Amino acid sequence: MTTISLRIPHSLHLAAKSIAEQEGVSMNQLITLALAEKISALATEDYLAQRAARGNREKFLAAMAQVPDVAPELDEDRLPD
Repeated sequence: MTTISLRIPHSLHLAAKSIAEQEGVSMNQLITLALAEKISALATEDYLAQRAARGNREKFLAAMAQVPDVAPELDEDRLPD
């Protein structure tokens, strides 16, 4: 593991400390989790952008044309109006 020292605004420190206490975790765990979540979100965004760039509208429409146009069998599968 690597140890880092960072400067953050006092208000952010207080908010993080409060959340860590509420969640029953250390500040280290909270900050590590928050950083991991942010990195994951950015990586996912990049991945989806790359996938979208490879997308093909004609292939999508051809695949959708194979899906039957029928109402869902179960009421809970219906979208709200």
